[in-house]
Amino acid sequence: MRTALQAAVGLLLALLAGRMGASLLSTVQPIEPDAPAWRSPAAPSGASAATALAHPAPAPPPAAELAHADPIASYTLRASLDPAEHTMHGEGTLVWRNASREPQRELFVHLYLNAFKDPRTVFLRSSIDGFRGGELLYDYGHIRVTRFAVREMEGADVWPRGKPTTPGDPDDETDIRVELPRAVAPGEAITIDLAWDADLPSLALRTGHHGSFHMVGQWFPKIARLEPDGRWAHFPYHRLSEFYADFGAYDVTVDVPERFAVGATGRLVEERRADGRAVRRFVQEDVHDFAFAAWDRFRELRATTGDGVAIRCLFPEGSEREAALEVDLVRFGLERFGAAFGRYPYGTLTIVHPPEGAEEAGGMEYPTLITTGGSWLWPAVGVRFVEAVTVHELAHQWFYGLVATNEHRYPFLDEGLTTYAEADALRARYGDGSWARLLGLEIDLRAQYRADALTSGHNGAVAQPAAGFVDGKDYLGLVYGRPAVLLATLAGVYGEDLVQRAVGRYARENRFRHPGPEALLDAVRREVGDEAAEALRAGLFERAWVDYTVEAFDAWPADSAAPAAAEAGIEAAGYRGRAVVRRRGSLVLPVDVALHGEDGSVQRARWDARESTAAIPYAGASPLAAVVIDPDHRVLLDEDLANNARRARPDLLAPGVLSRASFAVGLALTLLGP
Repeated sequence: MRTALQAAVGLLLALLAGRMGASLLSTVQPIEPDAPAWRSPAAPSGASAATALAHPAPAPPPAAELAHADPIASYTLRASLDPAEHTMHGEGTLVWRNASREPQRELFVHLYLNAFKDPRTVFLRSSIDGFRGGELLYDYGHIRVTRFAVREMEGADVWPRGKPTTPGDPDDETDIRVELPRAVAPGEAITIDLAWDADLPSLALRTGHHGSFHMVGQWFPKIARLEPDGRWAHFPYHRLSEFYADFGAYDVTVDVPERFAVGATGRLVEERRADGRAVRRFVQEDVHDFAFAAWDRFRELRATTGDGVAIRCLFPEGSEREAALEVDLVRFGLERFGAAFGRYPYGTLTIVHPPEGAEEAGGMEYPTLITTGGSWLWPAVGVRFVEAVTVHELAHQWFYGLVATNEHRYPFLDEGLTTYAEADALRARYGDGSWARLLGLEIDLRAQYRADALTSGHNGAVAQPAAGFVDGKDYLGLVYGRPAVLLATLAGVYGEDLVQRAVGRYARENRFRHPGPEALLDAVRREVGDEAAEALRAGLFERAWVDYTVEAFDAWPADSAAPAAAEAGIEAAGYRGRAVVRRRGSLVLPVDVALHGEDGSVQRARWDARESTAAIPYAGASPLAAVVIDPDHRVLLDEDLANNARRARPDLLAPGVLSRASFAVGLALTLLGP
């Protein structure tokens, strides 16, 4: 999720754009369609804000939805935290099964805390501008494994001797190869006894400490995922990369000082207090990670959904309003996302709202646990930052948690689909003011993501590994914004319900399955059609883009004997004409063209845009006065909205181009952004 600073910059752009849009709108006198169309297009029925508010997203048809994950990597762990020293001792067991087709003589284990060990790690020597992670470490962190013994191999401690390092990188220790005394056969399970000590860093990108607040993520030796073909999906901890792991059952006991509250993955099944310590045991099946937060100043708010999900929000004093809002949005999101993408299968959802100064812990997702952020100022001024980060992180429970794609190889499958779901849900909740409502102007969140998407659209492919991005702004625009706006564009062109059904099918059919991009393309092909799937593929893999333009138009008195009038459904065609329209770029999407007569009549034609240039014929009772491409603003990825209309005289309106404030905001953002 974007940081508060990035949100502020985006809001400033949107605010400036809104003022520009408001001034333009003051001169607009829309021409309403009141005459038969020359050719009625098969336009999709994009739901209005009022419709979306009244009706939740339609559920896709039943699909093969697994009830439980195949447990491949299961952990029973105990963690003892010393918050004064910011250290932790851990021990426990890992039961791992070789679910591939090949015997394995080695394992790969991630030690993510070592990313914060010294300035030479892959994480700290990779300076990325334009995205989160701008922390300045004042306290380094690391993890040291003291036991890694395989019971089935005579209890041998197989942890590499000396100083284990990431393959090919002697300065990094986040991706460790472990050689085994013998091969683990396909289908065979082994039990590994673990022990380790960890120093938590000062708070940085998802983990660490700030005062007595501790966010404990990526804190234990975590086995990498073995793909079915026998290849390990292992990688060092890169600044822009998130995670990838197998599902399993987690049974984790967290031992902290008695005054500390703990929010964690899973359900609390046992709690006891002794000798000034509080020991809590959390259990959760069908997940692929575990994280917890501990603080001695948490306030707490609880709620329960209609279907029994226990919501718990931990927050600092003074954030009561934000906590109540976050709980309300989680209730809304669990219902909406459950209907769209499949039922939320867990019994708990914990929200952690970090205190001031601990913002690096915010905007993150773990199974059954999300971290939010944002101060009282955002809601007070009408900006929905708290709402956006809450809904975004909740949507990750599906596209990070349940679908569990390889976030290192294809981060857009996680962040892009989550951003699409976030924007859709916030529009359903707040209508056109889904990003902000201030100074009498409603700002749509999609306008902000559109600006991000267009800024970086020509700089690289969407479907590339996290480590391939050298700039955080491109990562934000291509991984978050562009796939979300591309899906929203397909929804505008082919129908919102069809695209929602496609994404829902993808989420349901691939629950617990670790899919790749081909699964998403297949779902779109089956629900929306081949053209939409091809447009999505080109947009993700080939940097495809589009810019529609009205090149020219003209009109002339018609021959009274011309037969075209009756065919057009017009009783007296006193004028004939044509509009020349062009499509620049390789993204092929059908689009409507509105032909406006001087008498106020409007005809619409559907242009399939397969060819780069077309002549759209006109026949009407008055001369052709204006031409507008995409009058309903369905193609959100159209790069230059200013050339979508042409008019005969300056005093005539270019009809429909600036007919909505949110569209004016998008236009101004386009002009300001790139």
